[in-house]
Amino acid sequence: MRTITHGSFTLERRWKTTPARLFKALSDEATKQKWFNPPEAWGKDEHHMDFRVGGIETSVGGPPGGAVHKFRAIYQDIVPNERIIYSYDMHLDDVRISVSLTSFEIRHDGDHTTLVMTEHGAFLDGFAGDGNDIRRQGTSQLLDQLGAFLAREGAN
Repeated sequence: MRTITHGSFTLERRWKTTPARLFKALSDEATKQKWFNPPEAWGKDEHHMDFRVGGIETSVGGPPGGAVHKFRAIYQDIVPNERIIYSYDMHLDDVRISVSLTSFEIRHDGDHTTLVMTEHGAFLDGFAGDGNDIRRQGTSQLLDQLGAFLAREGAN
């Protein structure tokens, strides 16, 4: 039986950094690979990034002996130091489990920068369950990794 279950969430973080530094952490492949990593038990994933409107970012990995998780994003809109919008799908092995639209809003806030990340997901064919909650939790962990990276690397 074919089904679609929709879910959305918004996460907000505020860090002592500049919009340019945050944008670079999201947009530069070498910089992003320093913080955009799967759970440690999974080991290193394959990650490639073509950061431009129409460009594609992929990440492939998974737990040893478990399903292969595949993320494939297409950049839809980019405004340097202000916003990034992409659509992406997720696969477990060869089964597409979701399609999402994600936006990152970068806001200057004194000597801090606020990131507002919003995702709208369509969870497919029984993968809904608590899919939106799991996605929110995983994304929250990635943003925490981003924050730790920004703190380690300094505000500039």
